[in-house]
Amino acid sequence: MKVRIDEVELRGKRVFLRVDFNVPFKDGSIEDDSRIRAALATMKRLRQEGAKTVLATHLGRPKASGDPEFSTQKVLPRVNELMGGGVGYVGAITGEEVEERKAALKPGEFLLLENVRYDSGETKNDPRLAQELAKNIDVYVNDAFSCSHRAHSSVVGISRFVPLSVMGYLISAELEYLGMALNSPRHPFAALLGGAKINDKIPVLESLVERVDTLLIGGGMAYTFLKARGEAIGSSLLDSEHLETVGRILARAKERGVDILLPVDHVVAREVKEDAQTQVVEGAIPNGLMGVDIGPKSRKLFREKLLEAAMVIWNGPMGVFEMAPFAEGTRSVAEALAESKGCSIVGGGDTASAALKAGVADKMSHISTGGGASLEFLSGDTLPGIDCLKERA
Repeated sequence: MKVRIDEVELRGKRVFLRVDFNVPFKDGSIEDDSRIRAALATMKRLRQEGAKTVLATHLGRPKASGDPEFSTQKVLPRVNELMGGGVGYVGAITGEEVEERKAALKPGEFLLLENVRYDSGETKNDPRLAQELAKNIDVYVNDAFSCSHRAHSSVVGISRFVPLSVMGYLISAELEYLGMALNSPRHPFAALLGGAKINDKIPVLESLVERVDTLLIGGGMAYTFLKARGEAIGSSLLDSEHLETVGRILARAKERGVDILLPVDHVVAREVKEDAQTQVVEGAIPNGLMGVDIGPKSRKLFREKLLEAAMVIWNGPMGVFEMAPFAEGTRSVAEALAESKGCSIVGGGDTASAALKAGVADKMSHISTGGGASLEFLSGDTLPGIDCLKERA
């Protein structure tokens, strides 16, 4: 049983809090601050308890240490705005200045470190860096669920060098909802999967086909399923390498009595671009045309199934939702989930963005902050950033 932040004594303790403030920027401003907001409950708890907190996050994938485009100083104003001040910054990750600033922290204050990925040891889970991060730290709190499938120094390695490692409120909520879907789902239980790539969803498909009552497949990955059923898909996206695996998933679904719902009509185009000429095709897709969204009949079928479900997991858009001509299918399923009386669990990444874009994010039961992490968890894999949370012997 993992320990939560509200189960340990924090007053006067020096805490290392790993968050994920890897937020998108547009024209120099934060475009979506939801990942910062997701950490606020844990940060406020630490402030209320009088902890002295070191904040660590990555930002993007810097190719060189010190690249100003990826400095965490860029997120500092928004963090202070949301927290009402009290968050300082140091332009380093480890070293003498960091230790001096740590020592000077007063109860309830925070110190934001520079981008942990400026140190090449971070992604290698380098014990040297992990030990430096843990210096003079009493409690490690992980609240970066979206990074918890990565064995990095600030996520996993640090836990080897601090007396106690616990989870924050964000991770606790992720485990509650995703754990319910994996271990004790409400029925009828449906999984709605989309997106372009099928490769990274094979493990979760194999896991969910053993648990769900209905599997709804849209997006680019639907065309590999349709091809496996012997249907013509024109120039649509096809992962021929995984056709056999998809065939096995279809066969297993039939064995278990799982209802697999694939698109019955498609919005098609010759190419993917904003001003593309589109048309709706039922059944076989002619050569030279590619499926770019589910069609109106499919939207209706998907909507009916989603409204019937007591629990739905949604991961992946139904089409190229970033472009207006191909966004209707994704918007339609998002609105259906928003209307549903069942429990709706939305994967992170593009799926969270789609719910936000449709204006229904606040109507979902839970929106995960981690696309990759949520997929690995639902596949039944152990997440190293959660497995490491314990008291050091």
